[in-house]
Amino acid sequence: MRQPWRVAVVGGGIAGLAAAVRLRDRAPAGTEITVYEQSGALGGKLRTGELAGQPVEFGAESFLMRDPTGAESAAVALARRLGLAEKIVHPTVGQAALVIDGGLRPIPGGTLVGVPGDLERVATVARPAADADTDGGRPLVGPDADVSVGALVRSRFGNEVVERLVDPMLGGVYAGRADDLSLVTTMPALARAARVEHTLVGAVRSAQAAAPRAPGAPVFGTLAGGLSTLVEAAVTASGATVRRDAAVRELTPTGTGWRLTVGPTRDPELVDVDAVVLAVPARPAARLLAGPAPAVAAGVGALDYASVALVTMALPQPRLPELSGFLVPSTEGLLIKAATFFTTKWGHLRRPDGLALVRASVGRYGEEAHLQRPDADLAATVHRELSAVLGAPLPAPVDGHVQRWGGALPQYAPGHADRLAAARTALRAAHPTLVLAGAGYDGVGIPVCVRSGETAAEEIITALGGSAR
Repeated sequence: MRQPWRVAVVGGGIAGLAAAVRLRDRAPAGTEITVYEQSGALGGKLRTGELAGQPVEFGAESFLMRDPTGAESAAVALARRLGLAEKIVHPTVGQAALVIDGGLRPIPGGTLVGVPGDLERVATVARPAADADTDGGRPLVGPDADVSVGALVRSRFGNEVVERLVDPMLGGVYAGRADDLSLVTTMPALARAARVEHTLVGAVRSAQAAAPRAPGAPVFGTLAGGLSTLVEAAVTASGATVRRDAAVRELTPTGTGWRLTVGPTRDPELVDVDAVVLAVPARPAARLLAGPAPAVAAGVGALDYASVALVTMALPQPRLPELSGFLVPSTEGLLIKAATFFTTKWGHLRRPDGLALVRASVGRYGEEAHLQRPDADLAATVHRELSAVLGAPLPAPVDGHVQRWGGALPQYAPGHADRLAAARTALRAAHPTLVLAGAGYDGVGIPVCVRSGETAAEEIITALGGSAR
């Protein structure tokens, strides 16, 4: 008679927790699931705090409602599974702006992460290169090729479109630069279209047509009460044993599974399990893989990350534009790269006393020195720059918070998808009960991380199903 499976999930972010829920739903009854989280907090980059007596996100703010096929996103499906569907709310103000020449201009519609499908519509913020996007008689990108987003867009639309549109859009998501980021990983729909279409305008339109959105359908959602409710509900539904402040320092293969070395060097705890979901960022994953799979570790550990700081302020009755927020091109010379007007964007956060919650994001890849400033200095600079962009001094904040996310955002260089596929193929061949999950591998955003965790859980179930005792 076989014993219940024992599965370790290393990493308590949303990818790891989604894996734990899927394991509970699909694995045999009695499966023992343990989540090991090195820090004291679960949820990874999902963290709801409080400012001026009101819940506010100190990490990820929202999730996409639809996946690239137009179906319900994995985040929405998880919320539904956890009984939170009725708590999903949507932005009441969707229009955002760009800072151009020190002032705000509405972000033009019809783009795909800033890449235009209609050049005339972006003329208010950027001048596309004249006649550069010509039909050369062949697809823009080869069948197995990957290029940087910046290289492709510059060659077709010129520098201004990259610097004023694409770069700030990607910077808002990845804190990186278009010239460094993989087209295949960051814009997979456009990459697929570019392997068929002969012009970039044609590729954008093809990608947009492949994932149609019903008029008026919301693009983004969040949870009333904060995204930490998703974390708490996932922990409960998983039925997992949660070990906080529990660093897994080593993974060693055994004849029947894995031995985890947990805790301090002087007094380690040894835990034997049948399988492991490794849902931590690339560099700590590489350290754990160095023993059992050194070649995989080398490939995974090459991924670099950007650090950011999120500065949130509670402002008494400021005069804010009717915008969800704005993005800042790096050419503007500002420390902030994006700002969100929480209480304007999200109707459920508006207050009768007029107190506004405003958050600014600071930090671009390669500019980590700016983040060495003390919290008070960062907050003062953000307040000054916001006032300058809005054209009037903002009132002094009555409350504030600085959240630093060190090494938070993966910087996917061209070829990332191929390198990851090779690493996973090698890992499956050598160690099928050890699976990677999370943003460092499959992309950023809550839906992608949820799907990554769920896919990892399915792989574990398949691997154990063939050799269960």
